Amino acid sequence: MERIDSSWDNPKSSFLRYDAKGTTSGRIDTEEKFCYSVETQIKESFCQVEDGLMALLAKCLESDSKNAVSILSGYIDHFQSVESEDVGWGCGWRNIQMLSSHLLKQRQEAREVLYGGSGFVPDIASLQRWLEIAWERGFDTHGSNDFDQKIYGKRNWIGTTECAALFRSFGLRARIVDFCGKDIILDKTAGKMKAMQVYGPMDKFLLKGDSKILDAASSSNGSRTHFSIPFGNIKGDQVLIEWVWNYFSDNNPIQYGNQRVVFSGKPPLYFQHDGHSRTIIGIQVQHQINGTQHYKLLILDPASKTRALEKSLKDKVGWQKLIKRGVHTLKKDQYQVSVHFVNLDFSSFCF
Repeated sequence: MERIDSSWDNPKSSFLRYDAKGTTSGRIDTEEKFCYSVETQIKESFCQVEDGLMALLAKCLESDSKNAVSILSGYIDHFQSVESEDVGWGCGWRNIQMLSSHLLKQRQEAREVLYGGSGFVPDIASLQRWLEIAWERGFDTHGSNDFDQKIYGKRNWIGTTECAALFRSFGLRARIVDFCGKDIILDKTAGKMKAMQVYGPMDKFLLKGDSKILDAASSSNGSRTHFSIPFGNIKGDQVLIEWVWNYFSDNNPIQYGNQRVVFSGKPPLYFQHDGHSRTIIGIQVQHQINGTQHYKLLILDPASKTRALEKSLKDKVGWQKLIKRGVHTLKKDQYQVSVHFVNLDFSSFCF
């Protein structure tokens, strides 16, 4: 176990003295818990992929269809669920670990603040302690009630709200986007949308919003942290796919014939649906002869075995089944995506 020195006199750490409401209530107790978590957290062990997972994937995509363009997020490590530890309940924590590996490797600003500046990805138990601290400091207090404000040592499922609360507690921007199906009733005459309000650890909740929120989710300055996008009569799977494409491409037009694999620099996405969560690491679009575009999400699944994934990428055999997900596979009524922005904004989140 690696011990990390934590200095509260460091200006970069001074925001951690305050809770989500900008007050200093419970400061000593929370500060002590923070220091304790920094000193006792344990680095997660995982299977490291030789040559790098994303580098191997990029080579496979380069030799893929000639009329395809793929956009990848950048470096990431795969964290698989372990049979004796978290199979059946730990996918959310594994996705947080995957997102953390990207942020720690490619984002110096995030590396300095995440997990007390430890520089490594903590194990699930340590992440559970960090989430409890986030709740205590006022992040997602409503959602924490579903767990009685305690998650350490438990096998509860978690979702996008818990992921967002954890990262926001370190000063990172986080936004949740709902892609809603049957739970949304769109009233065209009134121009309004009625949402069934459901609150719980699997994020089965929706907020009233506007169908134009799709654009706002990409351009907002971060003052709002939860958006709801109704499917309505539009094919919901297509709305989700196009949103993901716009996120990774930054709304830039597709240019065929140039680079077939592009690294966008955007963080991966936490991808939630009823019963499971995965990590979106990119997206591929293939130009069809008839002029249409065929999209496929590029996903890392905690249920996959890292060594099997590595072998399939090195051999360039069977990797598509493990990573590619077409529009036809999106059959759930509701999906959620948690977006994490690295630029720290202490004023927006009232640290």
